[in-house]
Amino acid sequence: MARPPLPRILSNGTASLARSRELARSAADSATDVLHPLITIARGLRRLAAAGRRRWAETPKDKRGPLLFLVASVILVVALVPYGPLLAGICLMGACAWTGRERNPPAPDGPDEAQAQRLQSLYEALVPYFSVPEDPDPLFAHGGAWDKAFPSYTFDDTGRISRLVVHYPAYFTDGEAESRARIEQLLHAKSGRGREYHFAWDEEGNELTVSVLPPLPTDIAAQRFVTAPGETVLGFTDETDVRRTLPVTDGEQCRDVPPVVWRTGVRSTEPHLLIAGQPGSGTTTLLRSIALQALQYGDVLVVEGTGTGDYACLTGREGVLAIECGVAGALASLEWAAHETERRLIAANRARQAGHSAPEDIKRPLWILLDRPSALGHLAAADGRDDPQSLLQVP
Repeated sequence: MARPPLPRILSNGTASLARSRELARSAADSATDVLHPLITIARGLRRLAAAGRRRWAETPKDKRGPLLFLVASVILVVALVPYGPLLAGICLMGACAWTGRERNPPAPDGPDEAQAQRLQSLYEALVPYFSVPEDPDPLFAHGGAWDKAFPSYTFDDTGRISRLVVHYPAYFTDGEAESRARIEQLLHAKSGRGREYHFAWDEEGNELTVSVLPPLPTDIAAQRFVTAPGETVLGFTDETDVRRTLPVTDGEQCRDVPPVVWRTGVRSTEPHLLIAGQPGSGTTTLLRSIALQALQYGDVLVVEGTGTGDYACLTGREGVLAIECGVAGALASLEWAAHETERRLIAANRARQAGHSAPEDIKRPLWILLDRPSALGHLAAADGRDDPQSLLQVP
């Protein structure tokens, strides 16, 4: 008895299904080929519109009127020229097609050979810290695979790690500061020095996220920052460390950055600041910035030991009591500052004992800024005079 032709029926059905899929795929490809120029032009038009909006937002308000007048004039001239609108439309379509083309090739799956070697080296370096002999199935082991320990990673253009997620075993003592410090020091050394890293420990998920922090801003000039009385901006830091931001102006632009704020006055237990640094490291620039901010609420006395005239920009400003560069002037100014400080302390104490508010002549803060005072000490010793720094005991 012959068998029914079931295999042939299945073969014919499979062939028909495959033919149908092939026809559907061909139709989809044909539709994509037809719509591809339209998609490219639409993408380019969207990108040009976004660039125009960014340009308009970046333009200062006082220059938006002339820019709008210029654009309107160009449109009017094009409209009056014969075949102008047609040529303008052709140029716009060409610009949209050029802007909307896919310029970024698809990223390859997985790291290349150099990146994989770097990840493997980092994995081997972490083995002594994330493994114990009693672990039957260690996540970190010599010669093991790094892909389970590093579920996510990102490299920069130079081939160095810019972001890395490390999955470590649960028995690692991530709650101890010394254990964390060892891992952070190792990752900092293996990921590349010369950069700042942020380490985010997830103790519940047993994961460590290492990310490279962007460089701190160095283009912000000294200015009057929006702060409360008794607050002085010393610099700026990363957004991960400070939640507060301040508006700063950079040329014609304004942006918000996280500051490093120093509080003085009644809000501070020790209103003294020591700035240490080699010549050329920016200590004088920081002192000038502090002086400009202090003039908003107080009086400033500057004693400059370098004698280079770096504080000449403060001459003649309201609130600048003196700018001394010589030994004699420094001794006289600091002696007056010592007597003035003593007078203010006595007046404040008497007012407090009598239950009165502080007198008006002592409410305005007095700032004493000294730049390289040790240089004046050497000159005073050569002339047989007292060291100007000895007069700072009372202030």
